Amino acid sequence: MSRLGSAFERAKADGRAALVTFVTAGDPSPAATGAILDALVEGGADVIELGMPFTDPMADGPAIQAANIRSLDAGTTTADILRIAKEFRTRHAGIPLVLMGYANPMLRRGAAWFADAAQEAGVDGVICVDVPPEEDDALGPALRAAGLDLIRLATPTTDAARLPAVIDGASGFLYYVSVAGITGLQQAAQDSIEAAVARIKAATDLPVAVGFGIRTPEQAQAIGAVADGVVVGSAIVEIIAANGADAPAAVIPYIRSLADAVSSARRIPA
Repeated sequence: MSRLGSAFERAKADGRAALVTFVTAGDPSPAATGAILDALVEGGADVIELGMPFTDPMADGPAIQAANIRSLDAGTTTADILRIAKEFRTRHAGIPLVLMGYANPMLRRGAAWFADAAQEAGVDGVICVDVPPEEDDALGPALRAAGLDLIRLATPTTDAARLPAVIDGASGFLYYVSVAGITGLQQAAQDSIEAAVARIKAATDLPVAVGFGIRTPEQAQAIGAVADGVVVGSAIVEIIAANGADAPAAVIPYIRSLADAVSSARRIPA
């Protein structure tokens, strides 16, 4: 079983959702990112998404947009990101690491090059925000050939007619974007999230993780009661922005509060 599969199975065996956390690689600098990733693990993250900085992160709100600019201003390159991933893997053999970003940085040297380089660096999966499944004739096949999970996105506008296309070829987990908007600014109503998760889980055996707008332990607990995973990103990125190179010390207690909340959620049977 893959590291991603194992992480979700462990969480399920514990009667809880998996805690999925996001940070931007190279923010505040490539040299500082490793310690921040270690802080996520120490706080209790089950899965880590490592954002690949890009000049036009169209799905992201102000916090992650600013993190992308800070990272690029610090000179972060794809080589830096792969090195960060490889060094993380030597320190944390069992924690899944997912690269999340946009097609341009992933495809500029070719899908096969990117997939092979990510696999060699110890990456487990990839989320590409701006390649729809109907146009995925390169990245998805290359990732699967390299043994990496392609994690697809479903949204409130993914209707019953399109959901099979989103699920086809997906693996690792399915990421449900709970709002029809950008990251960090709003959260959908709990009842709409519950209905969406139930609808998606009826169509696939993949774990379903919910993200966008989850900031507080209370929100994480509520989502953790119905989803297989809870994704938190913008709130962590804001802590990094406020603390810079000293961010790890501030990140750990925040992640721990989320992990405790998810662990205490009363699971609602699917």
